[in-house]
Amino acid sequence: MKWYKKWYVKVPLYIIGGLVVLIGGFALFIQLRGIPSYQTQKIDLKVDYTPARLEHGRKLVHILCAECHLDQKTNRLTGKQLIDMPEAFGTAYSRNITQDKELGIGGWTDGDIAYLLRTGIKKNGQYAPPWMVKLPGMSDEDLYSIITFLRSDDSLVQASSVHDRESQPSWFAKFLCFVAFKPYPYPDHAITAPDSSDKVSYGKYIVNDVVHCYACHEADFSTINELHPTESVGYLGGGNPTLNANRRVNRSANITMDNETGIGNWSENQFMRAVRQGFAPNNRPLGYPMERYPELSETDVSAIYAYIKTVPPIHNAVDRTGSEILAANASEGAKVYHKYACYSCHSETGAGVCDLRGAYKKYPSDSALTTWIKDPSKIIPDSKMPTWDGVIQENEYTALCAYVRELGQRATDVAALK
Repeated sequence: MKWYKKWYVKVPLYIIGGLVVLIGGFALFIQLRGIPSYQTQKIDLKVDYTPARLEHGRKLVHILCAECHLDQKTNRLTGKQLIDMPEAFGTAYSRNITQDKELGIGGWTDGDIAYLLRTGIKKNGQYAPPWMVKLPGMSDEDLYSIITFLRSDDSLVQASSVHDRESQPSWFAKFLCFVAFKPYPYPDHAITAPDSSDKVSYGKYIVNDVVHCYACHEADFSTINELHPTESVGYLGGGNPTLNANRRVNRSANITMDNETGIGNWSENQFMRAVRQGFAPNNRPLGYPMERYPELSETDVSAIYAYIKTVPPIHNAVDRTGSEILAANASEGAKVYHKYACYSCHSETGAGVCDLRGAYKKYPSDSALTTWIKDPSKIIPDSKMPTWDGVIQENEYTALCAYVRELGQRATDVAALK
């Protein structure tokens, strides 16, 4: 074979080999680099802690922070595993944000906290992973209210010496932090919220900058746009593959006003009940990770509804049937447990996001247990569990109580064997 014919064969192989080396090197670089760090900026901020800000901050922290940081074992914002995070992002744990000076944020200044919440950069310069909600568009007043609550004497934030568990982000998560998810600039101007009298503008503010409804109700977490939420792919059209307490896919609902695949046929009262009480018009619970938001006032929810009516409808039929399969020989209690999708929050084992396995000891009689299930907020004021009174049929409570006890006893028996 002549020399030029040999090179005609070899050159493409060299090119392919070079590309493989480059791609492999880039993948290794991303893996070893991990979540990036950035230079921090010192923010000179001292919030004036007022009673009004404390109460408003309590509302915002329960909406934004408690869902991820509240650990039932400590009953404080000491962090926990984020079981609803898509597996593509790896394994994630939220941080201890109590007032502990060593293990929490007790040693942080108001400026440190504001800088993290605005930009996504921690006090040590590390970028907070994409699963932490950033607040680039939240009003200064709302941000100051959050800081006020975090500094308060509320039991949720009292110093607790609980060590953080380190997250294990996947290569994909690290890659996104390299090419897509970047820190946001700290605002160089004051940010104010729209007046609540302007329902559409105020509703848009709540959806995009306070509750972050769009973060779940879009196409995929990897295409989220926190600086310009309305530019997120499939904005409010749903389909995002979120996980329930069983770590099974529960795609987010289409909440645009499409009549066939969205909520175009919902009245404002039905929407109000869904958001504040947790039930769709057909009496089905919305299902974790969607929680009810009793902290939102009727004015807030009415504004959200008014805004969503202005959002272009998206025709997107989301499969919301779930993948849980009930055994053919399931007990009556298990059937009730599945009928009302209790597994969505509590999982098949009863542990889940809210562990109910100890309920049979805390409420030893059917009467006490039924009272708790019917209206948990009367016993635990800040409970996110819906009020089931009038939804679960009266003749179903006995079987459900028996099944709750069964789940608790199973856990006790397993623990005894260890």
